[in-house]
Amino acid sequence: MEVAKVGVWEGLMKTHQKSLKALFSRKSSNGDPNESQEFRIPHFSPLANSVVSRSSRILQIPTEELQHHFGTEPPENAKELQTYARHFLEFCSYQALQIVSKRSDYLSDKEFRRLTFDMMLAWEDPVVKSKPVQKVIESSINQEVEDESGWSLFYSSSTNMAVQVDEEKTVGPEAFARIAPACAAVADIITVHNLFDALAASTGHRLHFLVYDKYIRNLDKIIKAAKNALVSSIGNLKLAEGEIVLDVDGSVPTQPVLQHIGISAWPGRLTLTNYALYFESLGVGLYDKAVRYDLATDMKQVIKPEMTGPLGARIFDKAVMYKSTSIADPVYFEFPEFKGSSRRDYWLDIGLEIFYAHRFIRKNNLKGTQKSEALSRAILGIFRYHAIREAFRFSSSQYKTLLPYNLAESLPRGDFILETLLSRLILINADTTHRDVSGGSSSAKQVPKASPVSLLALLHLGFILQKEVMLDEKAIIVGDICVGETNPLETAVKQSVSDTSSAEAAQATIDQVKVEGIDTNVAVMKELLFPVIAIASRLQLLASWEESYKSIMFMLLTCYCIFRGWIRYILPFLFLFVAVIMLWRRHFNKGKPLEPFRVTAPPNRNTVEQLLTLQEIISQVEALIQSGNIVLLKIRALMFAVLPRATDGVVLLLVFLAGVFAFVPFKYIIMVIFLEAYTREMPYRKESSDKIFRRAREWWVRIPAAPVQLIKPESDKKKKS
Repeated sequence: MEVAKVGVWEGLMKTHQKSLKALFSRKSSNGDPNESQEFRIPHFSPLANSVVSRSSRILQIPTEELQHHFGTEPPENAKELQTYARHFLEFCSYQALQIVSKRSDYLSDKEFRRLTFDMMLAWEDPVVKSKPVQKVIESSINQEVEDESGWSLFYSSSTNMAVQVDEEKTVGPEAFARIAPACAAVADIITVHNLFDALAASTGHRLHFLVYDKYIRNLDKIIKAAKNALVSSIGNLKLAEGEIVLDVDGSVPTQPVLQHIGISAWPGRLTLTNYALYFESLGVGLYDKAVRYDLATDMKQVIKPEMTGPLGARIFDKAVMYKSTSIADPVYFEFPEFKGSSRRDYWLDIGLEIFYAHRFIRKNNLKGTQKSEALSRAILGIFRYHAIREAFRFSSSQYKTLLPYNLAESLPRGDFILETLLSRLILINADTTHRDVSGGSSSAKQVPKASPVSLLALLHLGFILQKEVMLDEKAIIVGDICVGETNPLETAVKQSVSDTSSAEAAQATIDQVKVEGIDTNVAVMKELLFPVIAIASRLQLLASWEESYKSIMFMLLTCYCIFRGWIRYILPFLFLFVAVIMLWRRHFNKGKPLEPFRVTAPPNRNTVEQLLTLQEIISQVEALIQSGNIVLLKIRALMFAVLPRATDGVVLLLVFLAGVFAFVPFKYIIMVIFLEAYTREMPYRKESSDKIFRRAREWWVRIPAAPVQLIKPESDKKKKS
């Protein structure tokens, strides 16, 4: 199979050095159209034969020769015949699309869109379903190609296009995932299933041609707009080499972007490139000099959604916060709109995509073509996301994003996706080819090698990320998908997506059990912690010596366990006990639904009462924090001998405790601590223990607190001024 692929590409590179238009012109030597009759493969469906014949025209290789290069004979049974047909269709389609996608305007050609959709339809039904073979769809191959002015990419007559695509037919996710990623601009193998879900969300999970056609047309429009924005922004933004404009917002006066720094806000225009964010403040009819916010260099950047509003008020949840070590204060970009926050979410997603891409590049120390290829995936993903958003008002959710690096960050086990992507990038070596060129008769030895398909796709579309992409003409062009094989990236994504079902199910249960109100949440927590509270209450009752017989028995039993050294087995025993309970529940409650946890709800309170309760709780928490600070400040005073006599006493106590812990066995120390704490309320020593604690409190009260001086930061003074 691999040798056959090498032969096709070597033949293409050696024999066909003409212009792209010549690839579609197959006139016979004597001008007789009858000599170029269509070759029909038996048992293939009419549409499959049509796709194969059109691919052979693009490649300028006869269908019989393509079959020979494919190197596989069709098996006998029907199931294997379908497998052979699909693999051969993939073989022809991938090579044809490789040639077609080298044109800069192929996305704007409606015949390209119909051809790729035909490939998907043919992949789903590659063989005839009935025994008599239907008549093959009449193709335009047997017609002479039109002249230069009326020349067409895939057909010699535009009227035949309606025969090729039936708009009532639809495509499933597997066919889309096998054909669409062959054009890196159309789909990415990492997000191809999410892209299909976005396109087929309103059509019963089947893709219609009209939807697919609208998506490609909008993708072409977005890419052309990005090229125009690049030309118009070069002088104003002073872009670096290899830096391209991905999107611009705020140019329309009715939809400005507001930049908040401190309590000040200013409208302007926001631009995203593959290296940074640029904000141009709107002056008197003109934009001021752009301020650059780097996304590529490691400067501890933080990019997250944030609330903002006038004069620093946190009112509207429509902003993106950018913070890094290069700026003193965080910057907030607000995207005002009447309903929702789709603008903010879009810019947050695409900004994070570039940030994640550069973080991936830095982590793995990618350079040259490998770095450009990794960044090109993010760029094409942003173009696709923008096209879907403009065409269908699509908004990505947590697990349905169309951006590959965002998807790897949001999915469980998403790091495996990035590791698999790294293994693919390592195979890219655009400077050398691993080939035996000694001139011997032995076959050339090929080392597994991949091509920078995303980088080449951008290059063909008119975007230059690096000056030269050196590829040997004889190198094997291997993209994200290969005939009859599943890409490791697709496998890694499927494994990660399979883990999301349990995560989503767990999240659904969390959403169901969430309750509102402080009193209600406290009541639920008390019921959940009832066993712990009951055990603590029982221990407190024993320590109070209200039932002397039970208290004595518990004390003697605990002392014996400590003396024998059994205390260290308490935690292991507790863990084993809980494990046995869980296994017992699992065995006897198998298949039974979990009964709901019943909680007695507290009486309802209105909003004012809940606010007062919240204020009281906050006051209590503040008092606890104040008490903790006082304790720490008194300890600081003892450490620095503010009260010498008290410090001397603490020093003697610490020396005594050090000797005890150094020379006394640990079990005796634990026993003494237990007896002191447990017998504190015992009738025989209650009075003496109360007196000791009173003297300790009086001593603690006399300890002064270390002084504290509050200094306001200079940034606050600047903001006020």
